[in-house]
Amino acid sequence: MTGEQEETTSPADGDQEQAAAERPSGRGSRRRQLEREGEVAADFLETLLDICDLDGDLDVDIDGDRAAVSIVDSDEGRVPRRLVGQDGAVLEAVQELTRLAVQSETGERSRLMLDIAGHRAARRAELVRIAREAIEEARRSEEPQSLEPMTAFERKVVHDEVLAAGLTSESAGSEPRRYVVITTSA
Repeated sequence: MTGEQEETTSPADGDQEQAAAERPSGRGSRRRQLEREGEVAADFLETLLDICDLDGDLDVDIDGDRAAVSIVDSDEGRVPRRLVGQDGAVLEAVQELTRLAVQSETGERSRLMLDIAGHRAARRAELVRIAREAIEEARRSEEPQSLEPMTAFERKVVHDEVLAAGLTSESAGSEPRRYVVITTSA
């Protein structure tokens, strides 16, 4: 339990300082919380890769308001693409297991994002392209544009792109067939 106790000159002041440091409201403490999530996730994933005797290095980062961990090719070999699965199904399952491991360790729900072998990054780039085409079509035709069903991650990428373009969007339908509708009106 290192780092939990700090040496202070006054017990009352120390308690207040520790409570303030643990409060997730500050920018610095939120960043520390996300860094901790990334570390816990990396430890979990490293153990998982070792147990499965799979190659891969881990990159830990903070992407906006969430911890981001990527399993990337290592000097020893490539990350097995079966860890991504068809349409990212295995990646989603590993991400959920990793989030549960983080929650178990930290006591806090995690919004950690996992990428394996660049799958999510490539999908993000493809979604940006799809969103931009739909945005242009919505502007040209002044008609709502409905996209194919997407995961929550995919819809978020599209919503962000639509917002950046100054248009509006909303999710419609019900899981697992939720999709984005892009409109030119506010």
